[in-house]
Amino acid sequence: MKTTLLIKEIYLEAFRNLGHYLIKSYFKAFSWFCFTAFLIVLYAFIFRLATGFAFD
Repeated sequence: MKTTLLIKEIYLEAFRNLGHYLIKSYFKAFSWFCFTAFLIVLYAFIFRLATGFAFD
């Protein structure tokens, strides 16, 4: 448990002082891109399940 709390504190400290606007914008854009890509993959998978695609 102590190790988990230490890792959490290191993670929070690393991003707390992330002040450069370009880096913040990059991470925000990258997270939206990843979320959108995940939704596209999820849609394609559900579409294949609904149309009876054979996963052989």
